[in-house]
Amino acid sequence: MNLTHLTALELGRAIAQGEVTIPQATQAALEEIAARDKVLNSCITVLAEQAMERSEALQKGLKPGLSPLYGVPLLLKDNLCTQGVRTTCGSKLLEGYVPPYDATVVEKVETAGGVCLGKGNLDEFAMGSTTETSHFGPTRNPWDESLVPGGSSGGCAAGVAAGFAWYALGSDTGGSIRQPAGYCGLTGLKPTYGTVSRYGLVAYASSLDQVGPLCRDAADCAAVLDIIQGKDRRDSTTVDGSYGGLLSALNSDIRGLRVGLPVECFGEGLDSQVSQRVQEVARVLESRGATVTRVSIPELKLVIPAYYVLASAEASSNLARYDGVKYGFRAEKYKNLTQMYENTRSQGFGKEAKLRILLGTFVLSAGYYEAYYKKALAVQEQVKEGLERAFEVCDVLLTPVTPNTAPKLGESLTDPMGMYLSDLYTVPANLAGLPALSMPCGVDGNGLPVGAQLIGLRFGEQRLLNTAHAYQQETDYHRQVPKGGGMG
Repeated sequence: MNLTHLTALELGRAIAQGEVTIPQATQAALEEIAARDKVLNSCITVLAEQAMERSEALQKGLKPGLSPLYGVPLLLKDNLCTQGVRTTCGSKLLEGYVPPYDATVVEKVETAGGVCLGKGNLDEFAMGSTTETSHFGPTRNPWDESLVPGGSSGGCAAGVAAGFAWYALGSDTGGSIRQPAGYCGLTGLKPTYGTVSRYGLVAYASSLDQVGPLCRDAADCAAVLDIIQGKDRRDSTTVDGSYGGLLSALNSDIRGLRVGLPVECFGEGLDSQVSQRVQEVARVLESRGATVTRVSIPELKLVIPAYYVLASAEASSNLARYDGVKYGFRAEKYKNLTQMYENTRSQGFGKEAKLRILLGTFVLSAGYYEAYYKKALAVQEQVKEGLERAFEVCDVLLTPVTPNTAPKLGESLTDPMGMYLSDLYTVPANLAGLPALSMPCGVDGNGLPVGAQLIGLRFGEQRLLNTAHAYQQETDYHRQVPKGGGMG
């Protein structure tokens, strides 16, 4: 049995049926990490001994009626707090920080029988689109090691694509689950804001951040979201509601589904091969009974400046806590308290984090709040209204995930505006708090994965997952894996 070709649910069934043991699966994954991660650098921390001990304990507790993902190994993005295991956020500031508690989502996957193999690399404090701004070095794309895997959840995406784990939990502030999923040939889901607890997720921009899964296919995403969603008394932004049942409700029936293609997402700047692959998705959905129409959402042209003003403003506030006093890195040399703050933050933050902190502080300062921050909030409302109009005539929106396939390492760092524009199609869902899903829809002429995005109404995860599941019943792009990997 080639374990790497199994989805998380398939591995879970194999474990439940006794075809493979949890320690066997865990050991196979750890061997793959040991063999390949020196090059890919997808993990900041690998929990080999801890994972094997847990796998053996879980194997003893195996019985009928457990979670469909019981015993399935996973990765966690290294901005999710893990009790007794360092959580670095890819930053020198938190290089040695060990949280005294678990994030809510970590508690939930452990209760469901998950085996954490390690903490995935990320852009520092999730600020980036390439996983090149990490203090621990860049992650490489397993499809082509000269390319970026996307970001900021690039370590998790590269790890799942390379066969280091069967699924991962990442975070998405402006596309940080969907974009790396698109570059690495995975299915990634950003849930509706408020459906998944952010307790224990180290904040970048609190009103935009959301935890979600990176998986092989939509069914796996449904199974993971069934586990992690729900009201949490420790996170006041989580919403009461009827949760669960996403996996059991998948039926691939999309007859009568109205699919909208925003004209603003298929214009200048979009690679022709990416455009072609995404429009092929529309034809496949039509063959399953959906109707496809073109819609116009002019407000989408405003999302990038609004997003970077709002996200940077929140980041400047959230990252003010890293001052060398409470926890984390502290500069060794200073003459007084003010100099200690200055030296700690100057030496601890990387370039991209400093840029965003400075931008955020600027737009919130006296004299500029009205000119920038308040206007960005107004644009955010306009984007929400534009999307609401579109959903009056369609049920889901279909767009590319990114304008191009994965770029070369180093290219985006020399062209930061190009890096920011790569978020063009993913940011709207964050600004509006809507669910959005990335799924593989083929490859370009260089054999690199192309991602298609589905955006849905608030709390419309079921429809998104069922649409993606229907598409994946007709295609096998989610089954394609990079050459060179493979757990035996």
